[in-house]
Amino acid sequence: MANKIKIIIAGAILLMLIAGFFWLKSVTKDNYISLGTSEAIEPTPTQIQSIKDIGEWEFLSISAEEMVDTVRKGFFSNDELVRIYYGTLRLGIDMKQLAPDAITVNGDSLEMMLPKVGLLDKDFIDEAKTKSFYESGKWSPKDREALYKKAYRQMIQHCMTKENLEAARTNGEAQMHHMMQQLGYKNITIKIEK
Repeated sequence: MANKIKIIIAGAILLMLIAGFFWLKSVTKDNYISLGTSEAIEPTPTQIQSIKDIGEWEFLSISAEEMVDTVRKGFFSNDELVRIYYGTLRLGIDMKQLAPDAITVNGDSLEMMLPKVGLLDKDFIDEAKTKSFYESGKWSPKDREALYKKAYRQMIQHCMTKENLEAARTNGEAQMHHMMQQLGYKNITIKIEK
């Protein structure tokens, strides 16, 4: 009798397991978990904001030295002021000017149009390094300011050349290309406005 009870209990347990299996299968037939990777990479608003948050991105730094002079004609003698100005002009882009539609992604391909390369800092003359090379006569602060502005214009003229702007654009495209490769993009087209 004890063996019969054991067989009945084992049979009941087996029936419950089979019923539970079919019930579980019917409940989860439309629900499943799949593991895999997605090849699509989409720039999120956070990533775009992170790119904009870079702020100013320097691609070329040019050290400049300008000697400028001025002469004031006098009745008995001429007054002369000669000064040497030093500066560093930084060329690059301001990522805050990145247009909302500047980044286009299709699968693992990315196209990006960056803002125009320009002068990042308009106060590039280091006045602490400015030296008077030769000075005769009396010169007012207004005269010195005029000489400063002359040096400023000459540095802009000598450093903001087509060749330097093109070198900065080339450096910028290469640096951004490398950064996008690190984010996982395979086909990358980077352009900087001219």
